[in-house]
Amino acid sequence: MTRTQPEARPGVPAIAGRASPFERLFAIRGRGSTVGREVRGGVTTFVAMAYIVLLNPLILGASADITGARLTSAQVTTATALAAAVMTVLMGLVGNAPLAIAAGLGINGIVAFQMAPTMTWAQAFGLVVLEGVCIVLMAASGIRQRIMDAIPKPLKTAITVGIGLYLALVGLVSAGFVTRTPDSAHTTVPVRLGLDGHLSGWPIVVFCFGLLLMTVLTTRKVPGAVLLSIGAATVLAIVLNQVFHVSGWGLVEPRVPDRLFAAPDFGLFGHVDLFGGFVSAGPIAATVFLFTLVLSGFFDAMGTITSVADEAGLSRDGKVPRMGRILLVDGAGAVMGGVSGSSPNTVFLESAAGVGEGARTGLASVVTGALFAATLLFTPLADVVPAQAAAPALVVIGAMMMAQCRNVPWHDTDYVIPVFLTVAVIPFTYSITNGVGAGLIAFVLIKICKGRWREAGWLLTVLALVFGVYFGVTGVEALFR
Repeated sequence: MTRTQPEARPGVPAIAGRASPFERLFAIRGRGSTVGREVRGGVTTFVAMAYIVLLNPLILGASADITGARLTSAQVTTATALAAAVMTVLMGLVGNAPLAIAAGLGINGIVAFQMAPTMTWAQAFGLVVLEGVCIVLMAASGIRQRIMDAIPKPLKTAITVGIGLYLALVGLVSAGFVTRTPDSAHTTVPVRLGLDGHLSGWPIVVFCFGLLLMTVLTTRKVPGAVLLSIGAATVLAIVLNQVFHVSGWGLVEPRVPDRLFAAPDFGLFGHVDLFGGFVSAGPIAATVFLFTLVLSGFFDAMGTITSVADEAGLSRDGKVPRMGRILLVDGAGAVMGGVSGSSPNTVFLESAAGVGEGARTGLASVVTGALFAATLLFTPLADVVPAQAAAPALVVIGAMMMAQCRNVPWHDTDYVIPVFLTVAVIPFTYSITNGVGAGLIAFVLIKICKGRWREAGWLLTVLALVFGVYFGVTGVEALFR
């Protein structure tokens, strides 16, 4: 009778013997996992975050650059899948962590709605590449790790919560559930429900159906709830559009695709202009954009890496194994995002879905990356999904991120206002960076005024000063005119 070796547990060395290639590369048994669990976790992570292949083209395609040029859905879909595939596999092989990388939600909004209108797309992606270079240098020098360690955990949590509210607001606006009140309406209310204070039209029906379905499937912990709901809402939209000839869908009209498969469109790959943005937008504005990208990419990834690592049981005394390599790959993701034309790539919070299915090593990331590579052949599907079908994902994911509020020490008055400012300013100003800056400045100011500036530390004090310059950059610019 063959005797099987007991499975190793986290922190317990694997039993000596002939190790498989997977074991030698990923130390699967040493982390208390199996190949089956890693594969299942990798598939789950892909299903949980595959929506980015659909959403990123909608976000980047919603804006035109300074010349009026718009990116095509096929190009952005290819770029999104390509960058996610390459960087997620790289994270698995180099970082040996169950962390998937793709175009960051929120950061892509900065590229689309703040940068592109002031420069060409090539120049915008050039700044993205420069952002990645800056983050890689910060990671290689150890500065990034020191800043991550210096920021108090409640403020890290606040960033996650604020991003959640920001994503939810973007989703509601994209679907038309919330609209801007016209200046001619003679009211102080800046936004409203629907187009006239009420919900109407089949597109809104599709959004509400998708949101309710996604809510039910998510709360019942159905694997792939986000992707299944987007698919069901898209089918409903196609049927309604075919029967009632509906208008008001926005940029993407739901229709039966002519084909499911198509050759990838690599038209955006390598189409970058590193320094042209400093000419088109002006040196100060371009520097502010670059600074914003670096801060957003930096702080977006910070909370995700630590929270997913904690969930996977990888942290030891608050430190994550191979953190230096993980941070380097994350920074390289921004470079790849610019080179591919998909906007900055960063670690995805949905990696926690794979961890929940047992993923503990980089093998799960390799599986996820391979599945993203396979999606390169399905780019026509991106021209089928309307914003109303995809937007519920932003709302539901935002709700999940809000759950982090439970980790805020609301009894500590030193944190209440900084946390609130971070959470509120991010969605209200459509900027992650603004929220991070407001929270840090408030926190440092409180500590200084209470005579406990050492608790803030010199590094956070310097960051607060930098953010002060960032907020007052218009006034600073005026001084030099």
